[in-house]
Amino acid sequence: MTERRSDATRAPENQLSRGSRRTFVALAFAAAIPVLLLSGLVATLMAQQQRDLARSAAVASATRVAERVASDIAAQVAVLEAEAASATLDRPDLAAFYAEAERLRQAHPLWATVELAGPDGAQVVNLLRSLDEELGPTADRRSFDEVVRTRRPVIGGIGPAGPVSGKRLVALRVPVIRDGQLRYVLSVRLATNAVSSILRDAGAPEGWVGTIVDADGNTIARTRAEVEELGHPANPALQAAIRRAPQGFYTGPTLEGSNVEVVYRTLKDTGGWSVHFGMPVAALNAPVSRSYAVLAGGSILSIGLALALVGLVGRDMAQRRAGEQARFALALRSSEEQGAVAAEAAELGTLRWDTVRERVTASARAARLLGWGTDVAEGRETEADVHEVLEAVDADDRERLAEALRRSLADGAPMDVEFRIVEAGPRLRWVRLAGRAPKLHNEKPPGLIYGVVSDIEPRKRAEAERLELLRRLGEAQENEQRRIARELHDQVGQTVTGLSLGLKSLERLLAGGEADEAGRQVQWLQALAGEIGRDIHRAAVDLRPTALDDLGLREALATLLRAWSRRHDIRADLEFLGEAARVPAAVETAVYRIVQEALTNVLKHARAATVSVSVEHRADEMRVIIEDDGVGFDVEEAARAPTNGAPAKPRLGLSGIRERLSLLGGTLTLEASPDVGTTLFVNIPVPQPT
Repeated sequence: MTERRSDATRAPENQLSRGSRRTFVALAFAAAIPVLLLSGLVATLMAQQQRDLARSAAVASATRVAERVASDIAAQVAVLEAEAASATLDRPDLAAFYAEAERLRQAHPLWATVELAGPDGAQVVNLLRSLDEELGPTADRRSFDEVVRTRRPVIGGIGPAGPVSGKRLVALRVPVIRDGQLRYVLSVRLATNAVSSILRDAGAPEGWVGTIVDADGNTIARTRAEVEELGHPANPALQAAIRRAPQGFYTGPTLEGSNVEVVYRTLKDTGGWSVHFGMPVAALNAPVSRSYAVLAGGSILSIGLALALVGLVGRDMAQRRAGEQARFALALRSSEEQGAVAAEAAELGTLRWDTVRERVTASARAARLLGWGTDVAEGRETEADVHEVLEAVDADDRERLAEALRRSLADGAPMDVEFRIVEAGPRLRWVRLAGRAPKLHNEKPPGLIYGVVSDIEPRKRAEAERLELLRRLGEAQENEQRRIARELHDQVGQTVTGLSLGLKSLERLLAGGEADEAGRQVQWLQALAGEIGRDIHRAAVDLRPTALDDLGLREALATLLRAWSRRHDIRADLEFLGEAARVPAAVETAVYRIVQEALTNVLKHARAATVSVSVEHRADEMRVIIEDDGVGFDVEEAARAPTNGAPAKPRLGLSGIRERLSLLGGTLTLEASPDVGTTLFVNIPVPQPT
């Protein structure tokens, strides 16, 4: 009886247990249904997030590559503009320009050739041919005519096959302007594979297809299949995107036949060039496919843990999403700050100074300028301890550098400080550090300074040389005033004293009736008065030759050379060529004083027996040649700076001549050899009457 009751009791319990298990299983399956739906939503959101991150990374990479390519092209144009200002094109001296351009081409491997053409398009110089060969007209007349029309640098597209090179090249052109007139158009021809090399070296992600097209939609460079594509029109989707907006996205097929999603940017100051990077659609959508596969397997395995995992996954998803969005925003702002500093830096060195970690991260250029990373490869970064960086700074400048860093971090103001770097030996080199603390958020900056380092040693050396020149010119002026004062005191003063005493003696003689003696006294006084007049005239001539105002430059120079030759027993010849018309007083005075200073230098240093002066009055300039047969000197040795690091002291006479010429826009060329003699070539522009 008891056993039956026990069995009856156990049966409902077993049923209840099975029902509970079924209910639990039902609840588990019921919970699995929203879990699967929620998992699908989570997978979609995560895949979309990854896709958005990939697109954002693509935008940042394309922007960086576009800025790098634009910077490289701008650097090539800057070098070309500097060459356009070369003195070899003033005369012009085509042989010297040819040699100078050849040196530049060897220093720039991307240059296929350098071309110089007249305003009519006829080539004058092409490094692919010798100077004496006949050259045809320039290729790509569209960009050439734009330079002639605008007189501004122009970056052309891919041109037709050149008559000299036989290749389709990309032209960078700048005007050569002298006296307000377009004399030539100077061009650099870049091979298309050189532009492709710039594109590949700009740091595009692996697997992406990069393309550069010109304003006409023709392909200039490509990271793949260059030969088949270069010079041909780009696909219609690319051309339609360029016409629609200067930057954005579009989808289309590549030359290889795969579909890609393309991000593009128009390059700044390149005449309409644009850079395009295609991301394979399959690779871009791969995270979505993988997330669904992983989600499907994980959903099957996680049905039993659905109730617990739903909360954990939701919370974890929200935290990860918020964290990644914050990191992405932080990285984007940091990238913008670094991009702003890089835009200011151009070709300069960049660094990141972390005052919290006491570490400095710098580019190879910055590390070399700061004297602690001389062995860093170009394009790489290096890191050093703050104390190591400060050790390379001159001891007198360290506190000023540290104070500038503290002030910039405290106030958020830009930092701009100049200091000296200790190099091998006693030599010091000036550098400049400019930067600012990054504005990543509204809170206090986290102890970071982004900056650029530039070499200002040439400017500092020029300032020191100019100060030394001004000091020596001041001394020379003071010495000249002292000499004139001494002459007036020693000669005119003594003669006036003698004249005064003679007048008193004459007064006594007249009072005593000694007529004969008084007559002799009067003659002596007349001689004294004449001597006073000659002394005063000589002093006045030293200050300003009256012959220059009365008779003109030719007679003034002739009088100067005759007197100088007679006084110092050195033969002096004068040759005056060209027009006999007067030139502005400033030009006449400059020529007279330059010849005067050159004669003084000959007397002091040359030990010459003969001096020749040739003055040629041309329509638009005065040309003066002063030549002696003295001992000469080594020009390079005289211009070399002393070994102790101090700037080379200028020769006062030559420095004074250059100072006069700089005020008139003139030039000085010096030729000298030991034991041969010295020749000065002076050119002074003559203003034309309006």
